[in-house]
Amino acid sequence: MGWQKTFTLPQRSKGCHLVTDEVYAQIAPGIKDVKVGMLFLFIQHTSAALTINENYDRDVRKDMDMALDNIVPESLNWMHTDEGPDDSVSHTKTSLIGATISIPITDGRLNLGTWQGIYLTEFRHAAHSRRVVATVLS
Repeated sequence: MGWQKTFTLPQRSKGCHLVTDEVYAQIAPGIKDVKVGMLFLFIQHTSAALTINENYDRDVRKDMDMALDNIVPESLNWMHTDEGPDDSVSHTKTSLIGATISIPITDGRLNLGTWQGIYLTEFRHAAHSRRVVATVLS
């Protein structure tokens, strides 16, 4: 059995943002009756990504953003800069982090670990809203 919904996360500028509660509010109707299943979240963009990481200490999100900036610096000689100097660097970071995450569903709830949360990793300096497709399979 399947369920699917596309929703929009509000505008955020560059950084790692904890969005677990926002996502849950959107997908709750689709998982409430699922005994055992999977949630797949797919972001429909090439300059932002989704991942799962530490949900408690805000410093983890700052550290992750800093680490990604060091791994893929904006200061490289990027050729594709049609939308600004953060254009290709954002695409590259998106490829490293990924557009899709999967989370088990157990007894109508997301089966995340105690300290796990869903991150939107926004790589553009200017704030953007982001579309996410949620698919539940059970």
